[in-house]
Amino acid sequence: MGESRLRLVWIYPDLLSTYGDQGNALIVERRALMRGIEVERVDVRSDQPVPTSGDIYLIGGGEDRPQRLAAERLRRDPGLATAVGAGAALLAVCAGYQIIGTEFIDDLDQPEAGLGLLDVRSGRGAPGKRCVGEVLAEVDPALGLPVLSGFENHQGVTYVGPGAKPLARVTHGNGNGTGDGTEGAYAGRVIGTYMHGPVMSRNPALADLLLTWATGVPLTPLGDHWHEQLRSERLRTVRAAAAN
Repeated sequence: MGESRLRLVWIYPDLLSTYGDQGNALIVERRALMRGIEVERVDVRSDQPVPTSGDIYLIGGGEDRPQRLAAERLRRDPGLATAVGAGAALLAVCAGYQIIGTEFIDDLDQPEAGLGLLDVRSGRGAPGKRCVGEVLAEVDPALGLPVLSGFENHQGVTYVGPGAKPLARVTHGNGNGTGDGTEGAYAGRVIGTYMHGPVMSRNPALADLLLTWATGVPLTPLGDHWHEQLRSERLRTVRAAAAN
């Protein structure tokens, strides 16, 4: 594509956009524009086809029934799978993370087929046990990202298969909920995470990673340091609370 134009696709904001996940699209768009990269943002509602020509695709979180409806529509629409197969970057959060896996449990307590874009399988945690609160996680060194900060609210338990790697290891919080300390998963240019926040706003380096994948060239460094101060304050607050 080159560092000149980017097509950003936000999938199903009418079904999957809880906890401010729209912020992920805003942050990616903003950080591209600050580097002089022209952005065409496409918001795809659930009654519209997913375009195959995007460079970055974003999916947010949602409640159980909207999640099932979204999965049903995406299984019938080959657009996202075609784009990912052609090398597009994808970030999916919470319900979206489960949808892009191989299987999850729907609102009818039935196994629901995912899209198979990431080798993860999701079920439900123990009754009455819900993962809620702040998360800190150290990212797989291969991705070259700093500590991730986010907010989780899910009952899902997600197992990472051999075709994917854990995105990070939690130092505070639950992450995938399996008890093995993992959070999220990734393979190629596909990333799934339980972190809201929105995760891009709290972790702009993650947005820059997607932009690097999409443009195929090193990104121009930005001189904005305000977010580092906010990140430092958040990390100190969460670590202090965990210590107490």
